[in-house]
Amino acid sequence: MSGVVSDIVLAEPRGFCAGVDRAIEIVERALAKFGAPIYVRHEIVHNTYVVNDLKSRGAIFIEELDEVPPGATLVFSAHGVSQAVQREAERRGFRIFDATCPLVTKVHVEVAKLHKEGFEFIMIGHKGHPEVEGTMGQLDNGIHLVEDVADVARVQPGQTERLAVVTQTTLSVDDAAEIAAAVKARFPNVREPKQQDICYATQNRQDAVKVLSPQVDILIVVGSPTSSNSNRLRELAKKLGTESYMVDSADELRPEWFEGRPRVGLTAGASAPDVLVQQVIDRLRALGAQAVRKMDGIQETVKFPLPKGLKLEA
Repeated sequence: MSGVVSDIVLAEPRGFCAGVDRAIEIVERALAKFGAPIYVRHEIVHNTYVVNDLKSRGAIFIEELDEVPPGATLVFSAHGVSQAVQREAERRGFRIFDATCPLVTKVHVEVAKLHKEGFEFIMIGHKGHPEVEGTMGQLDNGIHLVEDVADVARVQPGQTERLAVVTQTTLSVDDAAEIAAAVKARFPNVREPKQQDICYATQNRQDAVKVLSPQVDILIVVGSPTSSNSNRLRELAKKLGTESYMVDSADELRPEWFEGRPRVGLTAGASAPDVLVQQVIDRLRALGAQAVRKMDGIQETVKFPLPKGLKLEA
């Protein structure tokens, strides 16, 4: 099957964002400082390779706090947790490190602040996603989830004088804007976020796909099925008319996808490590790819500080 692929164009930016870098480093440092096992509530980030790598080094991923023994070290995943989970973890006396992405924490802080001022919330997001559960779990009530425009017509807040919108940080920028517009049309006085909640990395990766899609015959997104932002990249390319597939690893590539589609675009979700992108490139070279070029794009320089207590002794 060699010779089916001619060119590879790499999206820029792609792959790890600052929040993912920070979350993985928190687990790595906790392992180095306190030794295995370290318990992590939920997958630290939604990527199979990253999770398996950390498992092999002594991280144990759990969903329920009663799976964690007394006195253990516990890390909250990048997606954030509800107030109930936080209180329960503190009550049980674990050594806790919070790897919640600071951009998710920003949404939590905003919710707490406006709630004190008497606001109810409409949250745009995907039901069951851990970030949505964490944000909605900042309050006992008064936060209503909408997943699409149809939900907006059905939502029944307790009052409409003080209503604010928040969103999951990893949504499709365009879909979220459409749903937010429907909320605004139904509730004209709704308070919108000062800065949009969708994170810079999600926005940048989607913008890159918009530029890349018309230049290629097919787009490959490296990302795990559970990764919200990776799924949005694949959907976006399809919406723009470019055939697209998401793969967790190079083994999942199918040569027949590339027949008659020699120009391949390649990107990666914010939780997918570069090693997987390199493996996909190697596989595409085996299918005949000669040239690999990087498109022009934004260079991300964001870096988030680590929580206290993780300094490694020199």
